[in-house]
Amino acid sequence: MPKVAVYNSDGQVVGEIDLNDKVFGADVNEALLHQAIVMYQANFRQGTSATKTRGLISGGGRKPWRQKGTGRARQGSTRAPQWRGGGTVFGPSPRDYRQTMPKKARQAALRSALSAKTAAGEVIVLEDLAMEEAKTKIMARVLGNLNAGKALIVTPVVQTNVTLSARNIPGVGLSPADSLNAYKVLVHDKLVITRAAVQRLEEALA
Repeated sequence: MPKVAVYNSDGQVVGEIDLNDKVFGADVNEALLHQAIVMYQANFRQGTSATKTRGLISGGGRKPWRQKGTGRARQGSTRAPQWRGGGTVFGPSPRDYRQTMPKKARQAALRSALSAKTAAGEVIVLEDLAMEEAKTKIMARVLGNLNAGKALIVTPVVQTNVTLSARNIPGVGLSPADSLNAYKVLVHDKLVITRAAVQRLEEALA
């Protein structure tokens, strides 16, 4: 059972916590992690890029010159691909890149991501992260005390002051425990998670 230190907002160790083996000490399934990351990245794509084929461009209905006798190559339309202003051949068209995975596979990928971070010593457990007011300076100081630069902050639920305090810090992400996924965990260098969020994750994933 992994055991990690618990810190306060000043970066001081105030205790230890035993993490659940099934969530933070599971075997890392690299193939499943790869599948999950590809899925999340594909789902970010809008799929709105488009070009016009010759059938979508106005004009070009008349043959530009007669078929024979001019010495020039035969042409049927000024909207053919070889003409300036003509249609595009095999260009992109709007499409849906969305991929899906079963819920249990997504949960297994999250367990693998959390276990990999724990094994690498990149999980920082906070006793609490209650903020009375939204101040970016205060949040930056807390992360500096924890030596967590490009970090993902995980809270048990959405905390408005924490969100407002951290959203303008470059490289820092936020996520409530219920919305955590493997991509969010792996794309950040450190995982700063409150004790209450650890309990919530263990209840959901163990």
